[in-house]
Order: sequence, then C-alpha cells, then structure tokens
Amino acid sequence: MMYKSVDIQQRLVGLKSLLDRINRSWTKGDAEQLMLFIVEMFPRLFTAERCSIFISDPDSENVWLKYGTGLQEKEIIAPKEGSIVGRSITSGETIIRGDLDREMGFHSQADKSTAFTTRNLICVPIKSLVGAYHIGAVELLNKRSTVGFTEEDERLILKVVKFLALSLENNTVADEMIRISRGVHEEITRTGKRLEGKHQFISESPAMRRVVDMALKVGPLPVNVFITGESGTGKEVIARMVHEQSEDRRGRPFVAVNCSSIPETLMESEFFGYEKGAFTGAAAPRMGRFEEAAGGTLFLDEIADMPLSIQPKFLRAIQENEGVRLGGSKVHHYRFRIISASSRNLQEAVDKGDFREDLFFRLFSIDITIPPLRERREDIVPLAMMFLKEVNHRFKKRVSGYTNEVIELFENSPWPGNVRQLQHEVERLVALTTDGEQISADFCSLRSSGAQASPAEEVLDSYSLPLHKRRTEIRLITKALAQTNGNKIQASKLLEITRQSLHNKIKLYQIGQGDQVS
Repeated sequence: MMYKSVDIQQRLVGLKSLLDRINRSWTKGDAEQLMLFIVEMFPRLFTAERCSIFISDPDSENVWLKYGTGLQEKEIIAPKEGSIVGRSITSGETIIRGDLDREMGFHSQADKSTAFTTRNLICVPIKSLVGAYHIGAVELLNKRSTVGFTEEDERLILKVVKFLALSLENNTVADEMIRISRGVHEEITRTGKRLEGKHQFISESPAMRRVVDMALKVGPLPVNVFITGESGTGKEVIARMVHEQSEDRRGRPFVAVNCSSIPETLMESEFFGYEKGAFTGAAAPRMGRFEEAAGGTLFLDEIADMPLSIQPKFLRAIQENEGVRLGGSKVHHYRFRIISASSRNLQEAVDKGDFREDLFFRLFSIDITIPPLRERREDIVPLAMMFLKEVNHRFKKRVSGYTNEVIELFENSPWPGNVRQLQHEVERLVALTTDGEQISADFCSLRSSGAQASPAEEVLDSYSLPLHKRRTEIRLITKALAQTNGNKIQASKLLEITRQSLHNKIKLYQIGQGDQVS
C-alpha cells in the first residue's frame, strides 16, 4: 500500500478539469453581464435613478459596491455597522427609507464621492441559497414618485434576488473549490518532498494528514512508537515511514513480525534465535529477530496477541538490550527501535491480565492512531485511483477507470477490511475487466442484488434541506438493508444508529413495504 503524491495530484487535475467543464455553461463573464443588466434595467423598471449591488465579505466588517449605476469601474466600500446596506445584510431585512437628503450618514459620505444626492432608497438583502446568511444586497436609489419605494417594489425585487444569489454563489463555490484544490496540491507537494522513503502515506483527509504529520515528527526521535488501528488500515506502512525518517536507521533493517501468526511454542526461538542442536530439527544456528533488527527497527504487529509466557523474557531483553539464543550461552547485544501495533485495545488487554502492564508502559511512548477508512471517506476515491494504476502495471493491463456507479459504491461502502479490502477489490475488478474498458458494477462484490436506485439524487431540483435529508436517509437505509439482505440489526450497525431508530425511520419513510425484513 503506497500513497503517492503524484496520483493525488493527478486526481486534483481531474477535479479541476471537471469543475471547468461544469462551469463552461455559466462563466464569471456571464455572471458579470447579469449584474450589469440588472443595474441597467432596475432603474427603468422601478422608475429609480440608480441601482447598486453590494457583496458582503465574510472575513471583514465591510461590504463592497461592485456593480452600480454610474460606478465607472470604481468600488465603494461600506461598513457593516453604520450604513443602511450593512444593516440590511446583517439583519436580513429589507429597509425602505425616505428624506435621506436631510440626514447624515454613510450614504451622504458616498454621495460626496459620486457627486450624487440620495433622497430615498430600498435595500433588499441577497440571501444565500445554501446557508442561513446573506451574501449581499440590492439597493435602489431615488424613486421618481411622491410616495417613494413600497412593499410592492420589495416583492418584485425579491423575485430577481434569488437568481442573483444563484449566480453569485456559483462563482464563489467555483473559486473556493479551485482554492482548496490548489491548497491540497501544495500540501501534497510539500509533504512529498519531506517523505524520502518509498513508503509514502499521503492522503486528502485531515485525519490522515495528522497521522502523516505525527509520523514525520516522531520519526527522527529515539522513542518507541505504538500504532493503533483496525486491521487493514496501513499500520505497517506508517511504521516504515517512521523508520525511514530516522537518519540513523533508514539504511538499517526494518524487521516486521506478526505476533499473532507465531505459535507460542516457537515464539522464543523466533525472537532470540537458536544454536545448532538446540532442538530436533535445528540443523544449523539461526539468529533471532532481535539480532536481525540490529541498528534498525523491530516492528511488532498485533502485539496484543503476544503470549504471556514470552512477555517476561521479552521485557528483560528490551530493557537490558541483550539476550541468549535458545540452546546457547553467548550473550548477544541488541540495539534497535521498537514500533509496535495492534488492532485491539492494548489497555483492555492489560486490564484483563492478558498483557503485562510493565511491558505496556515500555512500549507505549508515542501513540499514533489510524482512523478506519469509513471515517475518512475523502481518501476512498484517491486510493482507488492509485490502486488502479498500480494493479494495471502489475497485471500488465490497461483498464481505463471506474464508472460513476462503482465510484458511488466505493464511497458508500463501510469497508470493514479498510484499505486492504479496497486494494483487493480493485485487484479483483481489474482482473475481470477487459482492457480499454471502464470498471463497471457488474463484477463489484460490494453490489447488492436488491439495491434500488437513489431517488432524484442526480438533479438538484430543490434547495430544501429537509427534503434532501429525507432523500439521503431513504437512500442509505435502502442500501444498508439491501447489503444485509434485510437484516435490521446488521443494517443499523452499518448506519451507526440503534435498531429502534432504524425501525422508526423505515416506518416513517415507508421503506420496503411488502418486503421481508428481519
């Protein structure tokens, strides 16, 4: 499992290209033309002298007049406090005022810079379509009537403001996505330069970036490291990364031992080695793992499974840095770093008496926790793309990519086997897919025969959060029930809710009416 910066960079390039294609039908130039059109037409529609469109800056206490009648390419900055437009944006309320030529305020200051006199105005805030905040305001000045602006004017302006919000937020989201992708690209490049070994563990998720940062930080230090994480999360990869960050050890051996795979009767000879004739079958002397790791790193995977019988000898060996081969008398001196790992809770093993507390404290200097893949879903697609490239090369195949259905299955899977399961799934799919074709869901082991298409999830036909919450819950519950063949207990575990909560939601949404679910 190698996490390479170049693969994630290629993914980012693909995302940027996709974003560009999405936005070709509505560019920033189109948005600007819409603003200028409104600025030109609103005064005619509402018999006003001027129209202005203000944009709020969430990172400051100001708003910007970016489009306005007679603006002549000059921006005007208004404070959120002390101006009518600022108050309208902050409160989210329409403000209608008259007799402003008799009052002092920010409007009178702006009048001086534009050689204009504001007598009356209406200011309508532009509400975000995706959040409970306001992104700007439309302001009309000096209505040519004796009554000034009215609530009927407000009603008509609000009909147009929704489209302004859609246009403005489309560009804002596009800019933010490009900014974030560039930031991730720079972070990947920076981290990639710092990782000199071949075992790179680079991820898009914040959780995995914290793991990488911790490994880089403790790698050069002469301390033991304990790595926790579910099976298949990549504990050995992180251990190798820590090993390779040490200038004193990176050129020395990295010896990996899985404590759960060694029979208890062979544990002592595995670690300490043996001399010729030490037991039946010992036809030649053999050094143990302690000796093999001299000057380097001894990685003890699934340390919680180490038998109690060997733990006292193991503890003495790492405390005294010496030991004797089985059947021998010569003392061998050890000098190595220990990195241990476990998919079980080692503290619980100590509490139960299955693991010595003194050995636990000897190993537990620095703790690095690797989250399961289901808790860092931002990593799933980049990992799948990386594995596809690796497996194509290893299998000498040219599978072109994944269909959208497979990507969706990947992103929604709970991945109990974590990264290892994802890697094996990609290997299987590449093996079954014809060269030049995309991987389809036909061969995907994650696919449930009873899965139903998600309702209207491809088209954003509403901005209603309750509606989309309902759709999302129906989609996920349906998939969970299909994946578990209707078993509510297993489905509730996948969904990480109680069985009663799942039962209530099934009843509420009338899911699977007539189907047999247990």
